Order: sequence, then structure tokens, then C-alpha cells
Amino acid sequence: MISHENGLFHLQGEDFSYLFRVMPTGQLEHLHFGARVSAEDAEALACKPHLGWGGSVLYSEGVCLDVLPLEWSGSGRGDYRETPLELNCAATDFTYESHTVMEGEAEMVSGLPQARGCSQTLCVNMTHPGGIRLRLYYCVFGGVLTRRAVLCNNSSESLWLTKLMSFSVDLPGSYEMTTFDGGWIAEMRRSKVAVGAGRVVHESTTGFSSFLHQPGFLLSQPGAGEDHGQVYGFNLVYSGSHYASAQRSLQGLTRVMQGISPDNFCRELAPGEAFEAPEAVLCWSGKGFGGVSEKLHRFVNSHIVPKYWQYRQRPVLYNDWEGCMFDFNENRLIDLAKRAGKLGCELFVLDDGWFGKRNNDLAGLGDYTVNPKKLPGGLKRLADRVNALGMQFGLWFEPEAVNPDSELYRAHPDWALTDGLSPVYGRNELLLDLTKPEVRDYIVENVSRVLDSANITYVKWDMNRHSIALGARAYDYILGLYDVLRRIFGCREHILLESCASGGNRFDLGMLCFSPQIWCSDDTDPIERLTIQDGLSYLYPQSVMGAHVSAAPHAQTLRATPLTTRGNVSFFGVLGYELDLKHLVSVEEKQIGSQIRFYKTYRELFQFGTFRRIEGEDAVCWQVSGEGIHIAGLFHRLVSAAPGYQRLRLRGLRHDRRYVLKSREQSLRVGQFGALVKHVAPVSLDPNGIVLRTADRHYTMPDGTQELTATGSALESGVMLSPRFMGTGFDPKGRNQGDFGSNVYVVREIFQG
Repeated sequence: MISHENGLFHLQGEDFSYLFRVMPTGQLEHLHFGARVSAEDAEALACKPHLGWGGSVLYSEGVCLDVLPLEWSGSGRGDYRETPLELNCAATDFTYESHTVMEGEAEMVSGLPQARGCSQTLCVNMTHPGGIRLRLYYCVFGGVLTRRAVLCNNSSESLWLTKLMSFSVDLPGSYEMTTFDGGWIAEMRRSKVAVGAGRVVHESTTGFSSFLHQPGFLLSQPGAGEDHGQVYGFNLVYSGSHYASAQRSLQGLTRVMQGISPDNFCRELAPGEAFEAPEAVLCWSGKGFGGVSEKLHRFVNSHIVPKYWQYRQRPVLYNDWEGCMFDFNENRLIDLAKRAGKLGCELFVLDDGWFGKRNNDLAGLGDYTVNPKKLPGGLKRLADRVNALGMQFGLWFEPEAVNPDSELYRAHPDWALTDGLSPVYGRNELLLDLTKPEVRDYIVENVSRVLDSANITYVKWDMNRHSIALGARAYDYILGLYDVLRRIFGCREHILLESCASGGNRFDLGMLCFSPQIWCSDDTDPIERLTIQDGLSYLYPQSVMGAHVSAAPHAQTLRATPLTTRGNVSFFGVLGYELDLKHLVSVEEKQIGSQIRFYKTYRELFQFGTFRRIEGEDAVCWQVSGEGIHIAGLFHRLVSAAPGYQRLRLRGLRHDRRYVLKSREQSLRVGQFGALVKHVAPVSLDPNGIVLRTADRHYTMPDGTQELTATGSALESGVMLSPRFMGTGFDPKGRNQGDFGSNVYVVREIFQG
């Protein structure tokens, strides 16, 4: 609900209030963003500078902007904190003119995506001497608030805009800033820094949202945890270079802002033109990091992903890339599809290498002619054969890039992005200039033609160039990308689009407005995925995370991990498989079949249940919850000798209800015990001999299962788990897993008849 009275604006969410008011001077004074309050509390919540500080510059009598919490700030008028807008290198002074409250969301006219489904939008009109206007937009989505800014040049001269943030706000108090940083195959490393007098900046300058610095970030009061303390969450509905900063003033006000990166940004606005900043997301919770995550997850699932895919279950897929790479033909693909179908996969995805002269990554990007040597019957025959096996068919594209060795580049070298210098390559490719209408038309025409040529219900949209030298055109490139996606998939809403950019190089809310899921990382090592998916979970729901089981040792780390753990980690996302199924031994086939059946049973819970990160034990613990049922995953890294007792602690249970906890049945490979087997076998066995190798392919040992009944209060306090391997023999009731072991526990409420 949005209310206004006597210059006071009160935006109310499901459990929060956002208050600001118009000062007598026309500036907007921020009053409160936090727990629900009344509009009558405005004066009590306001800062009271009275005479101010002796060295201050007064905007007017008794008013010093530098010591007030502001909703938006100019420059050159006595506020020496960072300004959210820079224009012609001149002072700016925007003051309140009027406002409107409209039903629903105000459409963005630039082509930027936006959240959908709010009931009201507040637009505050600000004026600047000389005929410049600034519009500030506010929307409430349940537990989340969105803000954005639009600058309009109503003057008679051109303006040069060098910075425009989507929002700026001053929050009283001290905070720590949590960001998520990394790189290729090492995304979403969480880091925390105290916000002090020096500006803390979090920025991507690559032209994309980037896996170097994820656009979403958090501000928390010192001491806040998963379930307690005040935490703010911020994100940007945008896929290009981004900027965020936080800085605490001497008076204890923390200014935070977010928007497009001003690095190399300079845009001319002719008379009558406007520039629209992307929509920003702001969220508050008094229930810690977990409270913010729950709100952001619900917001993404309900208001960001395309409507057709909101709360629609995603299929279990098989992708041929790590199994085949470029080396395949139709018969080999059908063999893999048959194997995948028998295991329970529902979608078969043909990855790179199906078009042009694409036998490696040196050639072919930009061309869309099917390779007749690999697929003599074309995509339609392949899709029909896959469909006949009871599976859907999906296809990989990389439409934004071009190889110099391609028919497209030879015909249109001017379509490749250049900066006037000799070209630099990433994965032997250049990006196409999506600011050109003819380039966008070419992509839309050819991708659409391919999609309509066969029964294709899934697309993996890849992008493997990691930076572009566009300068001020970077914004237009992203608008061009959105235009292409909207034209291709807006009329094909049934196609499940999964965005990928060498993994998580473009994991952001802007892409999620078009692609209901995103490939988290090219790293499929589950131990690395614990960090990556855990980091993503602070900002994004598990329904948007592509999570695949691959072969071990892993191509990214050479780490060997149990197949059980590879599956258990992938359960907490959108499950898929990406390995050569031909090389599976019988025990692995049984394990994968069991994993898929288990996931399908609880798929809705895994994809859309309330997700929690559980603190406290020497392990990573994730939990998903629904009505009367909870599933927890407990994951270990390296095992230690003589480990102590371990508890499982859950959250969100009813204390007075009783529950049955049961661990998912798992099996252990005989070969993992090595020479220890000879101590329990009736005959002496060579740990490297053919007998043990044969047994390892066909037989497993059951890992200990655990079942108990307890109250919700006991489960939240922590129940004791079966012991881990103690170095004194095989315990049939214990967890004998070794390094990188894991367990999944299903907890059901006992309903009274």
C-alpha cells in the first residue's frame, strides 16, 4: 500500500515500512526503512540536527544537507557525500515538484525488463533549474520494494549524463557489506567488509553483470546471523556493468546506492530525450540473512521469471556436452538419449557442434546450417527420434558471438564489435554488435527458423566472451540483447530458456526476466558447487539454478567425489546430468536411477520449497521446507580422524508436533575401501586385482540409514546423527563415507487422525 499525506510518503509491505517526506526546501528526507511503523511515527523517526555542525555549508537557514538522511542527493549544494547523478560536471539540485500514484506498474519505455505484478506505483517528480526533470519510481511487491530513476531533458540544450543510479538512500546505523565475487569456475565467493568512512565500492566493468562481482549484495548490522538481526538485500534488474557503494558518515548515516557502472559511461541527451535507469530491488528483514533470502526467493519466483514458468516444475535433463563435446553423430546421440531415458531423464539437450564447420571452437559461430555429416536427417529427425523415446528435445546456441572463420563473418565483418584497435579474442570469437538493428534481425530470424524447424522445447543460450569495449554503448548492447530475447521467446513462452555465460558470468535478475533458469557455473564439482550454490542462495531461489551431475574426477578440479554427493548437491537446484552414460557401470546406473526417482518425488519441494542455510555444525547444511515436510542435506568436505558427535539442526518446524526423520538410502562402492576389504572377505583379495574391480562394478555396500521420531522442538535443538567412520571397522548403522560424503534426510510431520 502507498499512502501520502502532508508531504509524507508511506510505502507498506507485508512486514515493513518505507517512509520519506518532502522537506520545506524541496529535498526528500528519508525517515525509515525497516519494521512496520505508523505514519504518525515520522517525527519521532526523523533526525534532529538542530544547529548542525560548525563547518557545514547551509542550503538554507538551519538546513545542512550533508548531515541529513536523504532519499536522493544532488551535488555542489553542501552535501559532500557521493551523489547518485552526475551531469555536465556541474552542480545538481533536484527538488520536489509533484507526484502521482498509479495502479499496477509503470511501463519502462526503454526496453529494459522489470518486475511484474505490483498493485501500485508511486512516481515522484523532481525538478532542476533550467528545465531538467527527474522521476523517481517506487513499487511494493509483498516483502520487496523496487526503485528506479528516469532523467528527462526538457531544456533547450543537450546534456551529457555521466552517472545515474537507480536509487540512493541514507540508512541510520553501522553495517557490514556482503558481496559475492570470484571468476570463471569459481563464482559466488562470499566476502564481508565493514562499511566505514571510506567508500566501499562493488562494481563490474566488463560490460556484463559478471562472475567477477555479482550485482546482488547485502548490508547487515554487526552480529546478524541466519535467523536474527537486521539485514538489507539489494539487486539490479540489469545484465550489464553495475555499480554499488556504501559509506558511513561521521553522523552515523550509511549512504547506499546502486545502478549502472559509471565507468566509461557518457551519454548525450538531446532536448526532449530521457534516460531510464534499470529497476533496483531493495529488501529488509529483521530475521537475518535467511529472512532476506526467503523474501528475495519469493519475489523472483512470483514477479521476475516469465509468467508461464512461475512455479512450473522444471524437467530433469541430460546434456551431451561433457560426454561428447564436438565428437558426435546422430547414432551416438540416440544411444545416449536411450540411456538417459532409461535412467529417468525427461529432456535430452544437444550442446555445441551441430552447425556449420563447428568441429572445435575455432569456427562456425554465426552460422546456422545444420552439419549434414553429423546430422544427415537434420534437427527434425533427431528431435522426432528423441521424442519417440519419451523425452523432450533441447538445443544449444551462442547467438551473440561470431568466429572469424565463419560464413557470417566473411559476409559481414563490420557486424563484429570493435573498438578501433586490433581485435582481441576470447575462445576464438568476437561479439556481434547488438546495437545494430540488422544484426538483431539476423539473430532473431535464424534462431527462430531453427526453433520452428523441429519440436524444440528447451534452449541453452550461451555467451563465452567475457568483456566488451563498448564504453557508453554498453547500455545499448544490453538493450539489444533484451530486444532479441523478447522477440524470439515472447511468442514461444513454452520453450524453457536456460541462460549461460561461461557459467555464471551473467547470473542476474535481468536475464531471469527471460530465462527461468541459469547455468550456475561451468564447475560441476559438487564440493565447489557447495560454495557457488550457497552463495547464490542468498539472492536467488533454487528453481533458477541449473545443477548437473558430472563424471569424477572432475574436469575442473581433478577431485574424485562420490556419485551420491554429486546427486545430493544437485537436488538443491534444477537437476541434470552431463557425462558419458556409455561408460557407467551397473552400480552407477542404479544410483542415478534412484537419484532421479527421489528427485521427481520431491521435485516441487526442491525447486520451490522454502530454502534455509543451517548454521552451527562442521558441515554445509541446506534445508527445503513445505507444508508438513522438510528435506535437509548435510555435506562434508574432508573427513577427520576420530570425528566427534554430530547433530542435525532444522528450522521452521512446529515445536509441539511430532516428526519422523529418515535418511535417504545410499550405497557405498566396494572399491572405495581398498585394501580394507581383505580384512572382512573370506579370502585374501588383491585391492588392485580383477576380482575386486569386478565386484566394484556390480555390487555395493549399504550406507547406514537412520530413522527416528522426535518433536519439532528437539529437531530444532539438534538430534544426534549416526557416527561417522571412526577408524575401527565397518559399522552397518554408521555413515562410512570418507571424504566429501553427504546425507539427505526427509522429515515428515505426523498428522493426528
